[in-house]
Amino acid sequence: MNSHELNWRKSSYSGGEGGECLEIATDHAAIHIRDSKTPTAPHLTLSPTTWLAFLPHLSPTNSPATPQETAE
Repeated sequence: MNSHELNWRKSSYSGGEGGECLEIATDHAAIHIRDSKTPTAPHLTLSPTTWLAFLPHLSPTNSPATPQETAE
């Protein structure tokens, strides 16, 4: 599917001032991810199974420990 044909959505957690924002779009077979600052650049396409496996890693409680946290 062409990137221009997708309905891109920005996360509700994204601020209005730009910065580090991702946008996603879905179709019947895939989840598409792109950088909102460069919408014409290539985007990442994941299968629904891969997307579901990726989601738990976005939670702050599942993020890797920082070096300071591991030293304590």
